[in-house]
Amino acid sequence: MRGDLVRKLLARVLTTGLAVLAFLVVALTGATGWGLAIALAALAATAVERRIRPAADGVAESVLVAAAILVGYARRLDDGFDPALAATALVLLGLVLLVGPLRAAGALEIRAANLPVRTWTPLVADRLGDALLVLLGLVAVAAGLALPAWVALVAGLLVGAGCAAVGLDLARRRFRPPAGGGPVGRALRRHRPEFVLYFSAPPGSEYQVTMWLPYLEQIGRPFLVLLREPEFLPTIAAATSAPVVFCPTLKALDEALVPSLRAAFYVNHGAKNSHFIRFTQLTHVQLHHGDSDKAPSANPVSAIFDRIFVAGPAAIDRYARAGVEIPTEKFVVVGRPQVEAIEVRRQPTPGLANPTVLYTPTWTGHHADANYCSLPVAETVLRRLLDRGTTVILRAHPYTAQNPVSARQLARLTELLAADRAKTGRAHLWGAAASRELTLTECVNRSDALVSDVSGVISDYLYSGKPYAVTDMGVDGEHFAERFPLARSGYVLRRDMSNVDEVLTELLETDPKAAQRWATRSRYLGDFPAESYAEAFLDAARRQLEPDWNPPAPRAADAVAQDGSPLPFSAL
Repeated sequence: MRGDLVRKLLARVLTTGLAVLAFLVVALTGATGWGLAIALAALAATAVERRIRPAADGVAESVLVAAAILVGYARRLDDGFDPALAATALVLLGLVLLVGPLRAAGALEIRAANLPVRTWTPLVADRLGDALLVLLGLVAVAAGLALPAWVALVAGLLVGAGCAAVGLDLARRRFRPPAGGGPVGRALRRHRPEFVLYFSAPPGSEYQVTMWLPYLEQIGRPFLVLLREPEFLPTIAAATSAPVVFCPTLKALDEALVPSLRAAFYVNHGAKNSHFIRFTQLTHVQLHHGDSDKAPSANPVSAIFDRIFVAGPAAIDRYARAGVEIPTEKFVVVGRPQVEAIEVRRQPTPGLANPTVLYTPTWTGHHADANYCSLPVAETVLRRLLDRGTTVILRAHPYTAQNPVSARQLARLTELLAADRAKTGRAHLWGAAASRELTLTECVNRSDALVSDVSGVISDYLYSGKPYAVTDMGVDGEHFAERFPLARSGYVLRRDMSNVDEVLTELLETDPKAAQRWATRSRYLGDFPAESYAEAFLDAARRQLEPDWNPPAPRAADAVAQDGSPLPFSAL
């Protein structure tokens, strides 16, 4: 988060500084060529800032840059008063003042992908700022080459015509909306979706949706994905064939709420969820985007949903343990379908000669009491693992780069792994190779053990039956396992790393908790046969689309044999 703020501040300072400098150089000195070059640099800085801050307001900077370019243009022509140049100045001034409001108005329009409609106006409106930067750049080049002023005027009028077309169409949509609704609404009514996946989250959170899309598609009913932030539209649309709709306003939500919808699924507790849960004619279902003992996994906000799909009975206990009172009938135990492709290792394999360990540090969280990140002490863990001849897969949380301190700590770990790979030839993985080229399931299947912070990765890894260690980065001490019960079946690394060698010996050699993990596995991931594990979720989701359905009570945890392995279903 702090790193993102620093980038935004630097971009703002650079854009403003170059715009002011360009104007001063052209207006107060005779270095017209340098002034025009600085103006071009200011335009480039503005383009970069808009990638970092899409909603950046650069009107003042654009006016300064345009003024610098026009003064420089007049000096280069040196023909006295030029009507074409004066007209160009008026056009540029009008565009600088109008592009921002037109972009803002276009951003309030509904947009869609994977639907047979073309909503060209919002797309063009979103590009008007880029068109203005390109126009100013062309005028600066024309000034530098001393081209006739009519060249710049024609370019300005072309961009102005585009702005006029966008403005007229936006005005028509606003003041004379079509009686049957807009094209997106009409296309959705033809599509007849039965449920919607509603999503609102900070940048970089699209994984929360993409992990569920394959299973939503397996439900076999038409659906749509409804987004509240525009940056997710292209990536999520590429991950599914279902319609993906961006609704920037409450009015747009009304248009997307077609009569065929029966249920809405959610994958987080985003503040904008309340904008959609107000539609009481739908059944609202919270899916979550992982199962963990983190405090946010027992969020009291869950109570607003009609149904709460949880992986296992342990999730229901988690809410009770946190003092969150939610009626039992709201919970539906569906397992965690994303783990179905994880390979299960039924028998312990202690003392492997060259084990592979998956290390998954989490991020620092939004609040101090949700900071479970072990990156500050991770170098000690990795060095001890390398000393034992271990191959390491380092898969960091997607939000890690938002904290500059965490980003530097992660960079240090990658340097350590790179140096060891060059020295020993061990095939360590990190960065894109571990987080984008491989899925989490593939990382789990390649590893023999896990070192993780308190996060949903542990629950997923638990399905494999393989051992795991959990870092205690808080001040709970001996009460750590009370707050985070998954730690009881793992090996707890203290914050000061005073027991790191002892824990790694248990993790990689003796594994005394192998039997205990099987009982924990049932409580956290449900009591479902491996060959049809995802069917529990699919069946529960389909039933939400049927009228007057009440879910069964959650089942008890699996019974286990004396050696800790699960009993066959025929024995239950």
